[in-house]
Amino acid sequence: MKHAITYTLFIMCILLAGPAFPGELTLQELIDEALKNNHEVLMLEARESGSRFKIPQSESLPDPMFMFGYMNDGVRDLYTFDEEMARDSQWMFTVSQMFPFPGKLSLKSEMAARDAESLGATLESVRLKVAARVKELYFELFYTYQSIDLINDMSGLFTRIEDAALARYSTGMAPQQEVLMAQTEKYMLLEKDEMLKQKIQSIEAMLNSTIGRDGYTGIGRPVELTPSDYIYSVEELQKAAYENSPDIKSRERMVSGAETKVKMMEKEYYPDFTVAANYFAKNKYYQDMWGMTATINIPIFYRTKQRPAVLEAQASLSATRHDLDDVKFMLSSSIRDNYSMLRSSERLMSLYKDGLVPKTYQSFETALAGYTSGKTEAITVITTLKALIDYELLYWKQFVEREKAIARLEALTTVKSQ
Repeated sequence: MKHAITYTLFIMCILLAGPAFPGELTLQELIDEALKNNHEVLMLEARESGSRFKIPQSESLPDPMFMFGYMNDGVRDLYTFDEEMARDSQWMFTVSQMFPFPGKLSLKSEMAARDAESLGATLESVRLKVAARVKELYFELFYTYQSIDLINDMSGLFTRIEDAALARYSTGMAPQQEVLMAQTEKYMLLEKDEMLKQKIQSIEAMLNSTIGRDGYTGIGRPVELTPSDYIYSVEELQKAAYENSPDIKSRERMVSGAETKVKMMEKEYYPDFTVAANYFAKNKYYQDMWGMTATINIPIFYRTKQRPAVLEAQASLSATRHDLDDVKFMLSSSIRDNYSMLRSSERLMSLYKDGLVPKTYQSFETALAGYTSGKTEAITVITTLKALIDYELLYWKQFVEREKAIARLEALTTVKSQ
């Protein structure tokens, strides 16, 4: 029994020591770091920046063409340019420029602009989602540390049960089994403590990946959190989402781009023009000549080329519009789902904090007093204390689930909590 008491004290020292962590770090610091270093954000920033350079390219004319050559007079002599009778010998120089049908370049520029705007909205959406992801992991890390603290606190209550069991055992009022039962429950708390410490490492690894840090870098312990104020109704959130959601804005720009592409394909029914200036340099015996030409392509294969291109663009436009509607429906569903989770967590938090936790704690004190006086069995006290631990953990679990729901709602609607 002496060895059991010594081992128990050793276990208590481990539990009360708690996990080591490099220091406290605020949530906003992590979010700022993630938005600066997250690789998905950086990739989209590069793509969005690159898309802006497509706009001046698309509204520019094709490169002019320069052609030069020589025409010999006859085939008997290899070079007749300097001969007096070689009237047709000449050097030829031509500069040509193709001009698309009026309106084509402006439509191409508009398509490029819509694509860039769509990527810009997508980038904003990814930033919001990365921030929400950081918040969710941060809250999960906070919950894990709170669970460890709670286990350390509750281990003291199990010590009270163990002390009562030892006192009853020493006087012959209780069997040794009750002492072992109380000690076993304390060792099970140690098991939970170790599992939670391993969970901290897992969450830190995911957080490091999200914020763009080395996977072996410690995050630190989250600061103490208080419940966020979220006073908006689900109707207000849906209205804000339809007006401000980057996902909707991105799809709307894609729809605009698809509409412009339809107009662009319809313009392909009309020909383009190529204007060329020609200069013919003759030998010293004859006068140089110049000329102008205009070339027009004739879209005679419109049944197999231009018309299918228009139909393809119209089909793409229809798909893009349906994608926009789908995003709106999914957004509305996600808002309602997270809003329901938010309010449900609030009700459960109130139930645990104001009802179950204090009542269960009173039941534990009553049961422990009854056990000390021999009126209650040890299993009753242990069961009551385990229920108290569960309710405390459930309170913090609902606290975290509420904050996660708010983080997701902020990403969906861009409406920040108070």
